[in-house]
Amino acid sequence: MTDDDVDFPPGDGPTSGISLTLTAGTLRALRERVGKRGVSAYLEKAAQRQIERDHLDELIADFDKMHGPADPAAVTAKHARLTGGASDAGAAA
Repeated sequence: MTDDDVDFPPGDGPTSGISLTLTAGTLRALRERVGKRGVSAYLEKAAQRQIERDHLDELIADFDKMHGPADPAAVTAKHARLTGGASDAGAAA
């Protein structure tokens, strides 16, 4: 059995090297933020976060198909309740 035969979730399993192409500006910004030796770990975490976001987008799309889109006023009210803040409904006026 090889590593390719095992279904590892994101963030688990042995590491594997790949070739990656980035623009010079992106690579410079990464190295300034995490140092030359921290780029791989930073990109691993970024990829994991993107996979999580993609899964959430898929769940939201499935929910919308089944139940229709969320009511914007209800979302604003729930956001205010969760964050302990006032509703932003009239803030833009």
